[in-house]
Amino acid sequence: MTDKPKAPPRNTRPIILLLLVAIVAASGAGAYWFLTKDRATTDDAYTDGRAITVAPRVSGLVVTLTVGDNQRVRAGELLLRIDPTPFQAAKDQAAASLGIAEAQLANARATLDTVKVTIPARLDSARARLAAAQAAQFKAQADATRQKALPREATTKQDIDSANAALQTADAQVGQAAAAVREADVLTDSLAQAEARVRELEGQVALAKAQLDSAALNLDWTTVTAPHDGWVTKRAVEAGNYVSAGQALMSLVTPDVWVTANFKEDQLDRLRPGQRVSMSVDAYPSLKLRGHLDSVQFGSGQRFSVFPAENATGNFVKIVQRVPVKILIDSGMDPNRPLPLGLSVVPTVDLK
Repeated sequence: MTDKPKAPPRNTRPIILLLLVAIVAASGAGAYWFLTKDRATTDDAYTDGRAITVAPRVSGLVVTLTVGDNQRVRAGELLLRIDPTPFQAAKDQAAASLGIAEAQLANARATLDTVKVTIPARLDSARARLAAAQAAQFKAQADATRQKALPREATTKQDIDSANAALQTADAQVGQAAAAVREADVLTDSLAQAEARVRELEGQVALAKAQLDSAALNLDWTTVTAPHDGWVTKRAVEAGNYVSAGQALMSLVTPDVWVTANFKEDQLDRLRPGQRVSMSVDAYPSLKLRGHLDSVQFGSGQRFSVFPAENATGNFVKIVQRVPVKILIDSGMDPNRPLPLGLSVVPTVDLK
């Protein structure tokens, strides 16, 4: 009877290697979780800042252009000048109109001063003549009455006729004086008209001054200066172009740069203003920025898009939203390597 052949020994090396790989992978995953559990990062981040649109306030021909593409400018520095000739002519015309209005006003005021003196004086004089005529009339009436009351032997027909004639003359003088009083009284309306004329011309002077100020502003606005320190970008004007008021000619990117990071909504729970942030910039791998979390926007990016999603539909699919977070840069900037807007940044927030 022959013995059965022995089975070859079982090779356990693959199982051991598989176990070692699993242990290493679990250890690596555990170490990664431990190192990143207090960190939040995203690759959906970019440099952001203020871009000021430069537009003229008046229309005209560009006669001077002093800046080029991507040039650094200071606040108040000349950018361009629009042909001031028509605006200077408009200012001169407004100044002439103001001079005419002021001269007319001065003449009207002088007339008013004269009228204020002469009209009351004429009225007083007319009233005084009326009073004198009425006194003469009273005397003539008394004389005529007395002549009529005397016996025929004590007077003559000539004396009676003279008394009657004197009475008639006195009556006429009273009528004439009364008419003069009415005429002088009517002249008081001229005083009101003179005052109204002065007020009208005062309004015209104010209007002319406003037109002159407006013309002066338009002339000043032919000079376009930089509203802020920054770099000229998107320049869309050349010397000799005709530009319109409000037309975008260029933009100024200010030196104030920050990072806008779009974190997922499930990352917001532990984000707080003031937390430290380290950032790397794809364009400058050697540039390491430090900063802090400034604020979280009150609304997701989708909410403020041009066409917000309408979720009240039957085919709704839940999508994780992203919320913009503003991160201010505290250190690490290189003056020789400015950060253009829109560069990709990878921020890491320390959540401790």
